[in-house]
Order: sequence, then structure tokens, then C-alpha cells
Amino acid sequence: MKFFQKILPNIYRDSVALMQISCKLCDLPGISQASAIMATEANIELLNEAGLLVEKMSPQPNNLLVAIQGDDEAIIDVAFKQVEKSINEVGTPTLSGEEQILAPQSIEMALDEFPEAQLALISCPGEYAEAEAQKALNLGLDVMIFSDNVSIEGELALKKYAANSGHLVMGPDCGTAILNGVPLGFSNVVRSGNIGIVAASGTGLQQISCLVDQLGGGVSQAIGTGGRDLHAKIGGLSMLKGIQVLAKNDEIKIITLVSKPPSPAVADKVLNEARKCGKPVVVSFLGADLAAIKGDNLFPVETLEQAAHAAFLLSQGKKPSDDPLPRHTIETSIIEEITSSFSDKQRYVRGLYSGGTFSYEAMLLLGAEIGPMNSASPLSTKHKLNDIWSSTGNTIIDLGDDLFTRGRPHPMIDCRLRNDRILQEAKDPETAIILLDVVIGHGSHHDPAGEIVASIQAARASAQKLGNSLAFVTFVCGTINDPQNLVAQENKLRDVGAIVLGSNAQAVHLASDVIKAIGDS
Repeated sequence: MKFFQKILPNIYRDSVALMQISCKLCDLPGISQASAIMATEANIELLNEAGLLVEKMSPQPNNLLVAIQGDDEAIIDVAFKQVEKSINEVGTPTLSGEEQILAPQSIEMALDEFPEAQLALISCPGEYAEAEAQKALNLGLDVMIFSDNVSIEGELALKKYAANSGHLVMGPDCGTAILNGVPLGFSNVVRSGNIGIVAASGTGLQQISCLVDQLGGGVSQAIGTGGRDLHAKIGGLSMLKGIQVLAKNDEIKIITLVSKPPSPAVADKVLNEARKCGKPVVVSFLGADLAAIKGDNLFPVETLEQAAHAAFLLSQGKKPSDDPLPRHTIETSIIEEITSSFSDKQRYVRGLYSGGTFSYEAMLLLGAEIGPMNSASPLSTKHKLNDIWSSTGNTIIDLGDDLFTRGRPHPMIDCRLRNDRILQEAKDPETAIILLDVVIGHGSHHDPAGEIVASIQAARASAQKLGNSLAFVTFVCGTINDPQNLVAQENKLRDVGAIVLGSNAQAVHLASDVIKAIGDS
């Protein structure tokens, strides 16, 4: 095994572009690990932890670092040439006659070239994101901060400044938004309409907007706040601003709020703002006490799927039904068929998610029905896995958590980590169900279902050697207009025997029913 590392001086690319380049490198034959990443102190530490750096180096944040592990030098040489090609494709300047048009080198230069711009999207190493965001705010721009690793003190300072100057800060760690019908970050192609969303959850925003699209409705504004916005220290500043922005937007008739439960004081502020906005508001605070969310214009819901249905009905001038949605679409006879194929030892569900909100919703729903879920990031510390790389009992993990992505691309971009975990779970004689999300859209892998199906087939073969039968329960978060196409992705999963449901809640409810049926048999 050979190792290679090289600095490319004075080259910057944003994190999504670099994750996609890294993913392509890892797909090359003979490459074990590879990363293209900015050479910041934090990133160098990540690569050291991953065992990719064999030579000590000091931080060089203005430079791009390429690290590759491969079978031999010839294979690594091919991989590095692929890096150079990809870097040049991303950064090649356009030509106008004989004159080169160079990309702007600062926010000020970009604003000189595009004076009509209203938003700056910040995607740079976290230690620099706060300063860049402040520059954008000083120049009169709203800001979406895709970057993470911004201090909570820095986030608070930016959001206070924005609140006082009439601007909006989305993030840090805001991966998804739709503004004026334009998708940003990890987002989906949904039809425009009269529904607006304010979300402290990227995949929660994606699930609701995609389900609204599938129901025939539309979302033209979806404001991400970043996951810490509703913490007590931040005070929900971006969600409050988002509600105010959507309340003033005449096109938006329905507002939907999405988050894990806020701190009580923050929840009071957010709900008070929602009550006075003058529009119906669907409230999806996952795990919150619905009875405590009161107000004539407030419609609290338990799941992301319910949020989409409630928002759609309200957008059509109808009141949401009090009747619960169907748990799922799978008949009892199919559940009996599934459980009859399991061996005596098979009795647990293993959820391998790429979306953090999906894994959180799964832990809530499954925990209420079949008992607490073990996890790397559990609902209660009592159920924290001793080893995050090894499941025990009923386990739900978010493979997009920082614990798993240190030195690796996100699983929405690179499917290898999850594919490996699927094969690992198949070798456990106690695994009965493997529960998966597949998230498509802009920024995601170009064919995630196509990447997963080979692992499903290999896992089944591995389980059969133990005398076991595995059930794969999945759903696809996306739309038919996404580049990967919702129907095409679902069909690829069905073709290898996976059970495909319409939402995370449906997939989780089916998994729960199967596990309960095992206990009853």
C-alpha cells in the first residue's frame, strides 16, 4: 500500500465541490482512501486521524491538500491526474473574445460584478466563515452559511447584528434552502407554490418540501436556520426572522416550522411570533408535546409526513384532518411472510441513515413502540453505543454525524461508508431489518440507489450463509424532477427486493410492525 500527499498552492474550492472530488477519487480502482481538502489545522487533524497523512505538515489554509492511499504508485498517479482535471473543471475561467474573465476573489469584487445580488452563500473553513459572513452583512447582504465549525458565540454575534440591521443569517451548518424558488445547497427540485418553510433541519426541510411536491402543492420559500438556532443561547433569532419574512410575503399563505424541540423559553418566543403572523402555521417540533402547542392558527403535528399533508391541505383552503395518516401501505400478509423467513435469533432493526433528522424521527417513533434505540447520538445517554462502529440490539445511527464523517465525504455524496456498514450488519445473526433513507437532489450522489443495490445483494448472500433472511425497508426523499429522478431510484431498490415506502414515518412504522410481529410469533 502506497501513500501520497501534495499541496496545491493558492487554490480554494468549497466543501461540497471537494467532497464530490474526493468521492470520485475513492471510486477509482485500487484506491483505498482519498481526500481533497483545504489544508486548515482542523482538516489536517482529520486526515491524521484517518491515517492518510504520512508526512507531518503545518496548516496552510490558503492551499488545497490532496492525500491518497492506493495499491501502487501508478494507480495513485492516475488518481492525482483526476484531481487536477476536476480542479481545473471547477475553476476554469470563462473567455470573452480575447479577454479572460477571472472569478471574483472577494465578496466585494463579486458585488461589484453583480450589484443586484442580495445573498452571499458562505462555504469555507469554519474558522474563516464568521469573518466572511460579517463582511457580507456589512455590505447589506443576507447570508447563508453552509460552513460548520463556527463557534456558538460567533453565530450569536452574527445573528444579533443581522437582527439589528434587518438582515437574515441562515446557518452556520445550513445545508438546505429554497429562496424565490431557487434551490441552494442539498436541495430538491420542487414546484413553486404558496407554502413557506422555516427549518432548523436540512433533511426535515427536504422531506416536507418533497412530499408537498408529490401531493401537488408547491414551496417557493424554504429558509434554513442552522441546527443550533433554537438553542437557548441563540434564542431562535433566525427562525423568528424567517417567520417575519414569510409573514410579509404575499405569495406565501402557509408557514411550516421544522425543528427538534426548542428549549421552553425559545419555544414560547417562536410560537408567540407564529401566533401573530396572520397566517396558518404548521408546527413540526419533533418529539414535542403537541397538546402544549396552542393557538387558533397553529397546527402541531407529530411527523414530517404529517407536516407535509397539513401544509398541503391548508394551502388548498382545507383544514387538516384529525384522522391519522395510514401507518404504511404494506399488507399484514406481507409482514407475516417477512417474519416467517427469519431465524430464531433475528429480532432487531438496524437503521443506517444519511439524514440526521430522519434518524432522530426514527428513534422517536420506534422508541415509543418497541423500546429505546441504541445510537451514537441517542435520545438518552443511557442508550449510547459503547462502540459506534458496532450495533447492539435495536440501533439507529446517523452516518452523516461528525463522528462518522471525520476525514470522509458525507454519505449523501459518498455511499461507501454505509455500504460497508450494510455488509457488517448482515453478518450479525441478530439483524432482521436494515432501515435506510436515500436522499436525492442537488449536491447528492448522482445515483445513490444504484450504489446501494450491490450492497443489498451482497448482504443478502452473506446472511443466507448464516441461514438468515434480511428485510430491507427504505424510502427515497426526492422528486421526479430531481436529477436522479424519484421513480427511477425507487425502482432500482424494488428490483433487488427492497421494500420502498413513501416517507420516513411509513418506513419506520413498517419496521416497528415487523419487529412487533417477531415478538408475537
